[in-house]
Parts: sequence; structure tokens; C-alpha cells
Amino acid sequence: MQIKQIYDFLNELSPFSLQEEWDNSGLLVGDFDLDVNSIYLSLDIDSDLIENIEENSLIITHHPLIFKGIKKIDYSSYPTNLIYKMIQKNISLISMHTNFDKTHLNKYVASDILGYDVISSDEFVCYFRANSSLEEICMNVKKNLKIEHLRVTIAKKYIKDCAITTGSGGDLISKIDADCFLSGDFKYHQALEARENGLSLVDINHFESERFFGECLSGYLKNFPLKVIMSNSKNPFEYK
Repeated sequence: MQIKQIYDFLNELSPFSLQEEWDNSGLLVGDFDLDVNSIYLSLDIDSDLIENIEENSLIITHHPLIFKGIKKIDYSSYPTNLIYKMIQKNISLISMHTNFDKTHLNKYVASDILGYDVISSDEFVCYFRANSSLEEICMNVKKNLKIEHLRVTIAKKYIKDCAITTGSGGDLISKIDADCFLSGDFKYHQALEARENGLSLVDINHFESERFFGECLSGYLKNFPLKVIMSNSKNPFEYK
């Protein structure tokens, strides 16, 4: 199957034109005319993933491997070390980042993973009805995202409406119209701002909240005439 056919399908599912200006989604490594034997789905790319996939494959990731301009090709450092290995194995790469956040991933985690009824979705923020205590929300997050300990900012203990942005959503705090905001990578002063403005926060971590990218996308690829394999990069953080 040609990469162009796969790209066109993905573009219809979640248009690449929706990505933010700073983003770099789309075909990052490869050629539209290339034929691939299999597709691997992953949040990111790392050395272990490349070592263990078949040659002549396509990787579809959430996070782009290439964000900024590459000024030199250094085989010993990230990300060009990975690009070099990919070229050796004829591995292509398509990334679906902020466009897929807006169209699918936030709603999928809210409804299919956490089990809430989605009220609305506005760009990067998905709203759902909670009608429960903050403690109950935390227990649900721990169970379904498999997070043992949560960082929480308590402004309200009973939550009617809740918002979620998978990945890193701290910069959106001032725009959230809800009792509680679930996202990752919250900073200290963002937590202070939220508490003073009556917004509870639950830090659902970056990797843990976005690792469902492959699971979400795979359902749309099940009728493809080639093998689709759900893989994943490793979380760069370890918890002691």
C-alpha cells in the first residue's frame, strides 16, 4: 500500500491543516510513492522501537520526531541518530499531533478511557459532566490511567463540570470554564493561579494521558489491507 493512500486517509480522518503553526505533523520521513508492508502506531519513536520493527514499514506517531530545523546530521545524537537508523531500514514516518488532539484524542480519553459523557470539545479542551467529588475523579484517573500517585490542586471538592487536555495543557488554565481541569506537566505558578481562581487541577502526566494514541487510531485502520501493529515508545521518566 502506498504511503500517499495512507496519508490521504489520515488527512480525511484528522486534517493536517488543523495543526498549530508551531507543530510539524505530516509526512516527516519517506516518500509518498513508497509502498509499505506494515504500520506501527506509537506515541513517540525511540531506539528500541526502531530496532524491533520490520523493514519497509511506516510508523505513525503522535509526537513529531522533527520539531525544529536540523543544522547537522550527527549519527550519535537525537533525533538524527534515529533518522539515520530509519533510513537504513527504509522506515517512513507520519506524525499526527495537534490536529489529532483537536479531533480525536482528548475526547477518546475522556469517554472511552475514563468513562465520562462528553459535553463539548473546543480546540484542545474537551468538557465532560462529572457530578462527583474530586476524590472520586482522582480514584478513576488512577485506575484507568494506571497512575499510582497524583499531583492535585484543590480549589473545589465537588466537581460538576470537568475539562481535559491530554499531554501538556497548563497554558490553557486561564481559558478553562469548569470546576476541575485534568492535564499534564502543570507548573508551580500555574497551580497557584488555578487555586486562586477556583479551579481544581489533577495532573494526569504527559505520557500516561497520551499513550492511548495508538489505541484510538487503530480502530480506524482495522480495514486496511496490511498489518497494523500497536507499539509504543517507553516513558522517559521512571518513578521511584
